[in-house]
Amino acid sequence: MKKIALAFLSFICVIALTQCNNPETKTDTKADTTTAASSAAGSNVTDDWKIGVQTWTFRMFTFAEALDKVDSAGVKYIEAFWGQPLGAGMKDSFGIRMSPDSRAKVKDLLQKKGISIVAMGVITPGTREEWQKAFELAKEFGLSYITSEPRKDQWNMIDSMAGNYGIKIAIHDHPKPNAFWSPDSVLAAIQGHSNIGSCADVGHWARNGLNPVDCLKKLEGHIYGVHLKDIKKFNDTHAEDTIVGKGVIDFPAIFQELKRQNFKGMLSIEHESNWYHNLPDVKEIVQYYRDQVAKLK
Repeated sequence: MKKIALAFLSFICVIALTQCNNPETKTDTKADTTTAASSAAGSNVTDDWKIGVQTWTFRMFTFAEALDKVDSAGVKYIEAFWGQPLGAGMKDSFGIRMSPDSRAKVKDLLQKKGISIVAMGVITPGTREEWQKAFELAKEFGLSYITSEPRKDQWNMIDSMAGNYGIKIAIHDHPKPNAFWSPDSVLAAIQGHSNIGSCADVGHWARNGLNPVDCLKKLEGHIYGVHLKDIKKFNDTHAEDTIVGKGVIDFPAIFQELKRQNFKGMLSIEHESNWYHNLPDVKEIVQYYRDQVAKLK
């Protein structure tokens, strides 16, 4: 019996040694390692980007109609602008004066379409009370940041309030002679204010004769959101909008720079053209964005 057991044990050892030296076994192990490495490599900062729409794009329509268009474009994130009539039987406009009933109906509309409000703007409240109500509204709807062009005498106040509410302030740049037309002026507001950053409107930078990629580099680490906008003529504050990717702005370079910076946020389409029939334009921009981001993977 012992001889049989020893013979069996010897047989098992031979099989084990054969498997250890089997090239196919090594290949399988390598394949597993490669798969794991590929899986890790598949994680990309662009996975955290959100493609959104600034509802100013659909300003000729009600908020409810704008949501329909955003949904039709396959987008699930928005930056709401104050003053847009709500529609759908509501008499209010989007903003701090919405009634409790209107707020409830807006939340219901958003939930039904699976759309989230990430930001709102561009606003410049005049008083502390208005700012407080703005932050309360932002908190109620779960916003990440408020897009603003705040007065200099408000910087300390709103930085403190932003910290208390856990909601950032993103400074937007309009064309000259706007106070924030240059990233240098935005950086001045950011200095010493950890809750103030940038909403980078790349189209307006180009209108101001600035290279958007250079501007992004100056604001590295402080960019909370981006406005996607393309224009037909560089260094012209009145340059017309066009579909993103068809104008003078180098968007592949912009996307590459945002990736390099490890940007994590929303890129809001703000298309200021073809106002009454711009949904096809927005759909084209969404597809362009997705195609370009896919190339960064």
